[in-house]
Amino acid sequence: MIDLKVLRENPETVRASQRARGEDEGVVDSLLSADERRRTAISRADTLRAEQKVLGKEVGKAKGDERAALLTKAKDLAAEVKAAEAEQHATADEVNELLAKIPNLVHPDAPVGGEDDFRVIKTVGEPREFDFEPVDHLDLGTRLGAIDMERGAKVGGSRFYFLRGVGAQLELALLNMAAAQATANGFELMITPTLVRPEIMAGTGFLGAHSSEIYHLPADDLYLVGTSEVPLAGYHADEILDGERRYAGWSSCYRREAGSYGKDTRGIIRVHQFNKVEMFSYVKPEDAEAEHARLLGWEEEMLAKIEVPYRVIDTATGDLGTSAHRKFDCEAWVPTQQKYRELTSTSNCTTFQARRLNVRYRDENGKSQIAATLNGTLATTRWIVAILENHQQADGSVVVPKAMRPFMGGLEVLKPK
Repeated sequence: MIDLKVLRENPETVRASQRARGEDEGVVDSLLSADERRRTAISRADTLRAEQKVLGKEVGKAKGDERAALLTKAKDLAAEVKAAEAEQHATADEVNELLAKIPNLVHPDAPVGGEDDFRVIKTVGEPREFDFEPVDHLDLGTRLGAIDMERGAKVGGSRFYFLRGVGAQLELALLNMAAAQATANGFELMITPTLVRPEIMAGTGFLGAHSSEIYHLPADDLYLVGTSEVPLAGYHADEILDGERRYAGWSSCYRREAGSYGKDTRGIIRVHQFNKVEMFSYVKPEDAEAEHARLLGWEEEMLAKIEVPYRVIDTATGDLGTSAHRKFDCEAWVPTQQKYRELTSTSNCTTFQARRLNVRYRDENGKSQIAATLNGTLATTRWIVAILENHQQADGSVVVPKAMRPFMGGLEVLKPK
C-alpha cells in the first residue's frame, strides 16, 4: 500500500498517478476524508482515556456521596470511551479498505497510457533473414518430439501440454542456466511453495484487479501462485532484516488466463502452467532504482546466452499492475509472428508490497524502516518458443545456443524424429 504520509502531504501526486493508470482519482479524496475522521476518533479516544485515568484516581480518594457521584460519572465516561474506541476501529477499517484500492504510485518517467503505449528503450540484434519458410514453435516442437499439446489437452484441458524428451531437456537447461547465473551473482536459490495463504497473495497486490487470473482452492482457502515473487515477498513478512537480500525462486506457476480466450491458443505462449526462475530483491528504498537497473542487466545477460534478437520496453502506466512503480519488459523476436513477444519482466515495487507485509530493515540509527522489493524473470517455459523459432534450420532441426550446451549434456543440434 502507499504511504499515508505521502497522501496527506502530496495528494495531487496520488491523484496524478491514479489518472496515469486510468484509475478512479476520487478514491484519494475519500481516503483523505476517512483519514481525517480516523485521526479525530483517535484524538477523542485518547482524551477520554486520559479523563478516565484522572477520574479513577479521584474515585480512589473520595468517600460517601462524593464517591457515589464520581462512580456514576466514571460509568458514563466508560461508555463514552467504549463508543470512541469503536469509532476509532471503524474509521481505521475504512482507511485500510480505501488504501487497499490505491495501486502503487507510478514513476514520473513511465510512459502514460495502456498496453500499446510502451516506450522502446533499445533493440538488440537483428531479426534473422531465412532462406526458407520458417515453421512455428509448435510444429517444430512436435517434429522434434519435444511438445505434445494434444495429450496435454486430453489430460488437463486446453492450454495444458507435455514437454517430452529434448523439450523437457530444454526447459531444465534454461532453468539450470538461470539458477547458475543467479547464484554466481549472489542470489540465494530457493524452491518455493506454490500454494500461499490469502494474506500473502493480497500483500503482494495480486488480489485486486487481476484476481480473476489466479487459481483459488476454496476448501483450503489457498491460492496457486503465478510467480515465485509471491512466496518470496511473504518470506520475510513481519520481520526486520539486517541487510539487503537477493533470492532466486524456482517454481511451477499457474495462471487462469481469464479474459484471454482466443489469444495465443496455439502452442505454449500463453498456458495455464509453466516453470520459472524469478529474481527477488529486498533493498533500502533509496537503492531501489539502481537495483532495478541491475535486475534488467541480469535479464539481458540471460537473453544474450540464448542468442535471440530482443528489445527492452518501458511499460506504460496503465499496464503496470497494482504493485509496480515502474516495469521493464524484454521481448524476443518471434519469426513466424513477425513481432516481439515478452520473455522477461522486471518491476520496482518500492515499499508497496513490504508495507502491506510489514517487512522492515534497520537504518543506520537502528530505527526500523519499510524495505523496498523488486522482482525480475530470468527464465520461463515460454523461452522455448524463441529458441526453437530463431535457431531452426531448413531440415527441421534446431541449433542449441552455445551457452546452453553444457546444460544439455553437450548436445549441439536437436533433430526431428
